[in-house]
Amino acid sequence: MFRILPLLAAVLLSPVALPVSVQAEETVAEYPGKFPQVNRWKLEGWKTDFTKRRVDLSEIMSGGPPKDGIPPLDDPQFVDVSEAANLQPNEPVIGLEINGDARAYPLQVLMWHEIANDVVGGKPVAVTYCPLCNAALVFDATLNGKTMSFGTTGKLRNSDLVMYDRGTESWWQQFTGEAIAGSMTGKSLKLVPSRLESWSAFAKRHPKGKVLVPNNPGMRNYGRNPYIGYDSAAKPFLYNGAMPDGINPMARVVVVRRDDNEPLIVSMQKVRDAGGFESGAVKLSWTPGQASALDSPVIAEGRDVGAILASDTAGKPLVYDVTFAFVAHAFHPKVTIIK
Repeated sequence: MFRILPLLAAVLLSPVALPVSVQAEETVAEYPGKFPQVNRWKLEGWKTDFTKRRVDLSEIMSGGPPKDGIPPLDDPQFVDVSEAANLQPNEPVIGLEINGDARAYPLQVLMWHEIANDVVGGKPVAVTYCPLCNAALVFDATLNGKTMSFGTTGKLRNSDLVMYDRGTESWWQQFTGEAIAGSMTGKSLKLVPSRLESWSAFAKRHPKGKVLVPNNPGMRNYGRNPYIGYDSAAKPFLYNGAMPDGINPMARVVVVRRDDNEPLIVSMQKVRDAGGFESGAVKLSWTPGQASALDSPVIAEGRDVGAILASDTAGKPLVYDVTFAFVAHAFHPKVTIIK
């Protein structure tokens, strides 16, 4: 049976859950300014230039926490792969390698922080994870020659994390990497190739790599899943958009990003059942051994959903991610999901 703990629990120092009704504290009366349609959250306290935007602000809703209530990691700490004693082989991690610098970002940590501002192989990056979309994406944090640092707004659009940059406080859509409000509106962050994989797979590939650990192990209930049963729910949480046709909205799909074309979107089940998938220059493969981070109370005990690897026919890694079907449809409604 579907059960989800409130997003607000993620902002607390204590791991104890609060009732869902607590979220109502963030709900306010109509904002009496330029945007009367915004009636679910406050614009006060932001230096964002909301006169510049590319989305209707009424599409944005409060997830419960305030600005940086889900605290990003600005000074992420790492240990060597050989010293990571708190991870089980099947636990999901974001694997990233830049210029020979290999790092794993366990979802058991990012679940509670959503953003890690880091420098990997000399490149500033923003490593992000949105639990409600299961979207694990890494962005180049340098734009127009300037290094950017990101925080969490506490807001959602299409159930997806809305980030903000600390220089201009423009708001950025995590799933697309696009600035949707503020002076940076219209700018886009470049995606960096990464993969969502099991801890054992990363450790095997990079035995001399490093793994993210909590700055303060007692700050959150690391290793536990505050969204119990979410990915087997009948419908998504905090989402009121259209659902995709012919596929469970919570089914996992692979989104292969292409610079000049629409993305290729394929159901993970199809890749698994067919023993792989190829389309043009895109080659997808599936391997077992990765637990769902959004299933059981303990992440390591989540059901095996496996992992996807995307490459071109020459074996070069492609930019891709694994998300839910409703998310892919919300942001790419004209793209047919291959299922």
